[in-house]
Order: sequence, then structure tokens, then C-alpha cells
Amino acid sequence: MLAKTFDSVLREHVIKQEKIARHDVFLSHAYEDKELISGAAAAIEDLGYNVYLDWRDDPQLDRSKVTAATAERLRSRLRTSRSLFYSTTAQSSSSKWMPWELGFQDGANSRAAILPVSSSGQGDDYKGQEYLGIYPYITRGQTRGGVEKLWVHSAASRYINFDEWLLGKEPYDH
Repeated sequence: MLAKTFDSVLREHVIKQEKIARHDVFLSHAYEDKELISGAAAAIEDLGYNVYLDWRDDPQLDRSKVTAATAERLRSRLRTSRSLFYSTTAQSSSSKWMPWELGFQDGANSRAAILPVSSSGQGDDYKGQEYLGIYPYITRGQTRGGVEKLWVHSAASRYINFDEWLLGKEPYDH
């Protein structure tokens, strides 16, 4: 039988994730967007990166409550993540955890960027969350050689390859 149940796929992924000591991307998002975010994570993983999703990789967490235990688990995952992508959607402004995750990661290693996931979450003004405008944003595009890559932009014509950004380099004018 080739078909697998959602639960069996999730269990297999949790076991695999326990063996990963470091994630390339901690994908910060509103839980209500989990189906949309699941697709975004798969697209990033298709490019060869390890992505952490709390509900998928630590299903025992209850993000609906703010607890010391949940905060400590998220801190641990953030410390072992090379970057954080803050997913902007219509739901992201109502998240209890997203601003906290962004602040923690920014303070820890400054590799935090905005991942515009849906058009309703995009915009230069970020009404009520204007602080998001100080972060670079992520796009997906091809190199001159036609290879799909992630790009980190501080402006439309100021960007760098994600791999270089992870190494500490900053976007530059093109």
C-alpha cells in the first residue's frame, strides 16, 4: 500500500526531526495558518533546507497557552536554528508567540526575516506591527544559471543569496 495516513507521516517526521541537531529555518507562524504554512515549509525543504514547525516537530506543545515549559522548548529550538522566518498572513497579527519568537531570534543572532506568505499579510506599513518593516524579507527566485534559491532583500534591488546571508553577509545593491 503506497498511501500513508497523516498521523503516520507526522510520526515519521517527528522521529526524523529528533535526529536533526540544527535547523536552517525556524518558521514562525500563526497556528491557524498551519495548512498554508505546511506548504511554505515544504517549498523551503524542497530547496534542501531543514525547517522547524512547532506543531509538526514538537506536537506535545500547546501553543494556545503561554507557559514557561513551552517558552523554554521554543527557546531551545530557536537557539539551534540558523534563522527565523516570520510568516506574514492575515492571522499573524493575532499570534501570541510570533512577536516573542522574532524578538528572541533577533536578539540571539540577528538572522530574522519576513516571509510574505499571503497577499493579505503583505504590505510596507504592517499596520499595528510597524516594527516588521525593519527586517529584510524573503523571496524565491532563480540564479542566472536557472537554479531555484531563496533570496534575502533589504530593498527590491538590494539582496543576497540566503546561504550567504546565513554566513553573516548582508544584502547589497544589484
